[in-house]
Amino acid sequence: MAVAEQERETVRAQARYVRCSARKARLVLEHIRGKPAVEARSILAFQPRAAARDAGKVLASAIANAENNAGHDEDDLIVWAAYADEGPTLKRWRARARGRVNRIRKRTCHITITLAVAQPGEIKRRPVRPAPEPEPEEKPKPRRKPRAKKPAAEAAPPVEAEAAEATPEPDAAAEPEAAAEPEAAEPEAAAEPESDTEADKEATEDGA
Repeated sequence: MAVAEQERETVRAQARYVRCSARKARLVLEHIRGKPAVEARSILAFQPRAAARDAGKVLASAIANAENNAGHDEDDLIVWAAYADEGPTLKRWRARARGRVNRIRKRTCHITITLAVAQPGEIKRRPVRPAPEPEPEEKPKPRRKPRAKKPAAEAAPPVEAEAAEATPEPDAAAEPEAAAEPEAAEPEAAAEPESDTEADKEATEDGA
């Protein structure tokens, strides 16, 4: 004999007369059936279809009912059932050519989502990643002290030395001239009278 499945406590929420066809709503509800409530909320938040917004409101209402009325935690709930029933269809008409009309059907649906408490091992918990270790802060490099500028007096000699090295010939030619000047001055000093008596003799001879 087959063992009957143990009845599970469920919480239900329903939205009636939703302005969406039941077929379009079922395409969205298929993605969350059997998923944890937290994951189903994320799936509906990123669904591009318009029916996902209405389904997300119904899921949020079901989670609120489970937390406030039954005292369950959102992390312990799974989507037990999710379906959409057809609602009444609104008939509208649109004028066409030659006096004819076309029928417009504005369909509605009833979205129902049922949550149940998950059994042990039914929800696979994602491993908690350890927080990344903070990177060691890089110590700022010490700034180099600016080099002290040399005074102008110290900087001048190298320029003079360069000029001296660039023009060695004029200096060498100037040295013999400077040495020759004292030799030329010696004969002039010898031509001067040695004593006052000789100068007087020369003066008397000129007078005579």
